[in-house]
Amino acid sequence: MADVEQNVAVPDAAGNGSDAVNGTAGRFVSSPEGTALAYGSLLFMALLPIFFGALRSVGCSKSKNASDMPETITSRDAARFPIIASCTLFGLYLFFKIFSQEYINLLLSMYFFVLGILALSHTMSPFMCRVFPANLPNKQYQLLFTQGSGESKEEIVNYEFDTKDLICLGISSVVGVWYVLKKHWIANNLFGLAFALNGVELLHLNNVSTGCILLGGLFVYDVFWVFGTNVMVTVAKSFEAPIKLVFPQDLLEKGLDASNFAMLGLGDIVIPGIFIALLLRFDVSLKKNTRTYFYTSFLAYIFGLGLTIFVMHTFKHAQPALLYLVPACVGFPVLLALFKGELTEMFRIQEMICSCYGGKHSACRGVQ
Repeated sequence: MADVEQNVAVPDAAGNGSDAVNGTAGRFVSSPEGTALAYGSLLFMALLPIFFGALRSVGCSKSKNASDMPETITSRDAARFPIIASCTLFGLYLFFKIFSQEYINLLLSMYFFVLGILALSHTMSPFMCRVFPANLPNKQYQLLFTQGSGESKEEIVNYEFDTKDLICLGISSVVGVWYVLKKHWIANNLFGLAFALNGVELLHLNNVSTGCILLGGLFVYDVFWVFGTNVMVTVAKSFEAPIKLVFPQDLLEKGLDASNFAMLGLGDIVIPGIFIALLLRFDVSLKKNTRTYFYTSFLAYIFGLGLTIFVMHTFKHAQPALLYLVPACVGFPVLLALFKGELTEMFRIQEMICSCYGGKHSACRGVQ
């Protein structure tokens, strides 16, 4: 949903940063090698949450923990989303224009500090299960908040966790403190990747039609706010929160203290990612032991994002990535389904997934 942009100077913890406006005197000019490394790294980082988030989305609905259950996006939600996103984006733009950017970003830092710790902890949990020593005790805990007493007692929070979850939470908290104190780009990317992976895993489209509505609406949203106004670019540069992946173009010259960044908004990962994850679940529902639609859409995403970067680099202007990603991620799988004669099945994916999961998948809500 955000744009892909180059030559963004990210301030350090003290609020100092070089000018990010093209043509400013004295601005560092990246080497071709540094630029290629930055673009390639952004592309690689974008693929990680899509690939692993899609794989985790297949089985997350079987979890017994309520916090791991997916949230289903309906066609009504999809139609409203571009309007809500536009109001939110413009509201942030006005806030940055009216109020002090420093205080706004301080509040946002605290907010995303908490969210980032939870998201990174959830992301690390499956890996911790594999590396946790078998000879160490893994104690079980339960966080329970209730309201009322006796027969009128009502559960407000009921969360079960164990020692492995506490270790993940501790590691994530260290990253969170690092991010709040230093605003380092690596800490930003760790949180950003965690947000993106959780989004792809836990946000489920109920069918392909809903996906087309969502991606089509955000296609218009992205093009308008990037090409029609300076709102999105202004917010993206002012918003000091891990809602974008960044990579320094001057890494080869300045090392980890680099400050000249290319960036990619998380919306350009999560929105196509949840559609790609839907197609993976469609592959599973076909029970043909192939992942044709998943790999087709995954390669289409690589093509679309690569084209975005090429156009941006050629014309030296921020690009709405969904302008290129939406036609690629929707068009290629639909053409493949048309060629294979499975177009009807693709648009009946909700019923097929319900059949495959025995009616227990979140997409089955409302299906008779």
